[in-house]
Amino acid sequence: MKRSRFSEEQIIGILKELEAGVSVADLCRKHGVGDASIYNWKARFGGMACKAIGCCRMTVRYETSRPDDREVRERMKAIAQERRRFGYRRLLVMLRREGLVVNHKKLFRLYREEKLAVRRRGGRKRRPTSAGRSTSYRTSSPTGAASASWRVVDDCTRECLALIVDTSLSGMRVARELDRLITE
Repeated sequence: MKRSRFSEEQIIGILKELEAGVSVADLCRKHGVGDASIYNWKARFGGMACKAIGCCRMTVRYETSRPDDREVRERMKAIAQERRRFGYRRLLVMLRREGLVVNHKKLFRLYREEKLAVRRRGGRKRRPTSAGRSTSYRTSSPTGAASASWRVVDDCTRECLALIVDTSLSGMRVARELDRLITE
């Protein structure tokens, strides 16, 4: 196995410099190693570096460096209060018109964090088209005799109000049966 050019103490010293804020490119130039070596050392000896400086590895965490978005959030909420039917895309256009430069993905994240959403409108109230349903059939028997049937069913009670079977059904016959149903 190839022996490393650096001892474990030297590697931990380099990792301490990295944790102090020196960039990886500067460390590579200073010590004459590749950036892959630095990342491999960090994976292997990262816990040892924490032990060497006397802190728990679980407490050393990444701290976000996001800029403060308070101005964008406040303006976005103000526009959303004023124009409730505007979604995040329309808010993006309005903010850009005001001179605030915001990425659409960032604005969507802020929009969700502020729990903003377009309020849904109630649907159109629909009334039933008819109180009953009528169906007609034409069939023929194996002997060749043709027959026609017509039925009217109430949608609410599912009761068959009329059932007519004859060799043929004319429009006058259907109108007469409907008039009979209405008078009953």
